[in-house]
Amino acid sequence: MNRKFMLLSMTLLLVLLISMTIAIMVGSVSVTPLYVWKVILSKIPIIQSSIEQDWSRSQEIIIWQIRAPRVLLAAIVGAGLAIAGAAIQALVRNSIAEPYILGISSGATVGATAVIILGAFSFLGVYALSVSAFLGSLTAMGLVFFLSHVGGRVSVFRLLLSGMAVSFILSAISNFILMLSKQEGGMKAVMFWMLGSLAGAKWSILVIPTVIFIVVFALLWLHYRSLNLLLLGEEAAVTLGVNLQQFRVQLILLVSLLTGVLVAVSGSIGFVGLIIPHIVRLIVGSNHKYVIPISALLGGIFLVWADALARTLIAPEEMPIGIITAFCGGPFFIWLLRRNNYSFGEGD
Repeated sequence: MNRKFMLLSMTLLLVLLISMTIAIMVGSVSVTPLYVWKVILSKIPIIQSSIEQDWSRSQEIIIWQIRAPRVLLAAIVGAGLAIAGAAIQALVRNSIAEPYILGISSGATVGATAVIILGAFSFLGVYALSVSAFLGSLTAMGLVFFLSHVGGRVSVFRLLLSGMAVSFILSAISNFILMLSKQEGGMKAVMFWMLGSLAGAKWSILVIPTVIFIVVFALLWLHYRSLNLLLLGEEAAVTLGVNLQQFRVQLILLVSLLTGVLVAVSGSIGFVGLIIPHIVRLIVGSNHKYVIPISALLGGIFLVWADALARTLIAPEEMPIGIITAFCGGPFFIWLLRRNNYSFGEGD
């Protein structure tokens, strides 16, 4: 499996780089892949002197300042949502769990809406949006788990119902705050969160989501054995040495932090955390040593292409990226429900 995993990882990494290159190329102004990489490499101090600068200033602005940060953000958001979905599915041992369904994204959206419309956490400056979105996602996840506890245990059925209920309530709160707003600019900004978009991508906002993604990815990968043991059931996991309550709290914090920060920069993008982990498990099985990194790569590829489609399908207008992911996720969800021979962790 290690050889297969390495080959698959290198292949997906190459596909991701090719996808990102194509995504930077397409748009109202087309650029060649040669110029894309020459501009990018010219920004690396060690080798910039060896790059012949034969491109125009406008091409550099389009490639480096507009498209490159957006495409990179798409890869990070897609990868982050994918590993968050994989972690939540292992946590609740349910194949249809993901941040969007369990209300985490809705909680983060409420937090972001409160910052944009009500000016909450304004004393935090540029970090207000990320902090508020994280607190909103953490509150939503905590509330869902509280409502789903039965006899000291988490009921999967109640968890899903609680997630949907909390998601509906939080969406209503977001809509209520939006209704109170008299500022047209504020209303448009809130719609950004609700529909999902990467149009606001800039190099300055990439630092926090990139760092958080790397940290959460590393921690989830380091604890892949505990994630695998969760799939065996609560009693088996405890018997084999997993501190269940502590590990659950850690997972909730990690997933809430990652989802909150990603929603803060991209809006509420659903179905990525549902689709990608399932596809990965069909390919490599349910061992999270392989599921986590492959989900990250495949999630990045998926959202890079989804964003490229969102930019080009109805050009010069831009389609919200959440519509693209919903078009993909809805049919996949229906197929999953209709596939009688599918079981969680298939592929072992």
